[in-house]
Amino acid sequence: MAELRVNPTRMELKKVQARYVTARRGHKLLKDKRDELMKKFLEVVRENKELRERVETSLARVHGSFSIASATASPQMLKEALILPKKEGKLEVSYRNVMSVTVPVFSLQVLSEGGADGYNYGMAFTSGELDTAAWELNSILEDMVKLAELEKTAQMLAEEIEKTRRRVNALEYIMMPRYLETIKTIKMKLEENERGNTTRLMKVKDMMLAQQMQQAQTHAADEVSSSSI
Repeated sequence: MAELRVNPTRMELKKVQARYVTARRGHKLLKDKRDELMKKFLEVVRENKELRERVETSLARVHGSFSIASATASPQMLKEALILPKKEGKLEVSYRNVMSVTVPVFSLQVLSEGGADGYNYGMAFTSGELDTAAWELNSILEDMVKLAELEKTAQMLAEEIEKTRRRVNALEYIMMPRYLETIKTIKMKLEENERGNTTRLMKVKDMMLAQQMQQAQTHAADEVSSSSI
């Protein structure tokens, strides 16, 4: 792991240690965020799975009814019967915050209904299968809007989980080890400098002691010479 390029001083050591503490705190917060995001994501996925199964079952029934209606009626008659929509509506989009992720909330507002009986075509020349298919589609409309909301929410949560996971891994496997390696290197260099200073001080002390001893011996020799004279 490559270390940071900094001067091996005590001030830089304190700065790197402060960065490491901040990285550890951020790593813990991001891990907690990732875990909560995963919890929310699984809740959305479970709800989405149940709703999707229900919608797909209803769509399968609708397809079967339309297939029978298509087999018993002419394409021109079906086109004329279904040329006008049964309802008119507006899809409104609002937003909510889920663990710092802004996800959409879809709501369907019905502006106008069809005829009084709920169908926009006469029933004299249409089959009951067509009525069943139209009624089934109308009944799952809100579920389909909710399914779209859950699908988009799950997609956005998955993207945020991936981003958070990359940040956690970057802190855990790159930044934090790099800070630790830099701290270790700075400490080793500081200890090496301290040992060098201690060695130099000991050498200076030995030199001073040797100089003092030499001066004492010289002084003693001078006194002996003076007394002999």
